[in-house]
Amino acid sequence: MVAVRRLVLDVLKPHSPRLTTFTEQVTEAESVAGATVSLVELDQEVQTIKPTLEGENVAYDEVETIVEGLGATVPSIDEVSCG
Repeated sequence: MVAVRRLVLDVLKPHSPRLTTFTEQVTEAESVAGATVSLVELDQEVQTIKPTLEGENVAYDEVETIVEGLGATVPSIDEVSCG
């Protein structure tokens, strides 16, 4: 199976936790070596963010579990890089 090296997600999250805390938590996933998270849209109830996760073999299921544990959802996977 080919390794996922980069994963870009579309995420809806509540205002809490803060973006810095969210990014730190996602980066704690064993399969994630680094993360960049951009704020795309802000409304009264949620933030739309775009996490870009990189690693030797990023495990989507592990990342999704952490994201959902932070009260967020992943409506879509926007980009995947393998190889």
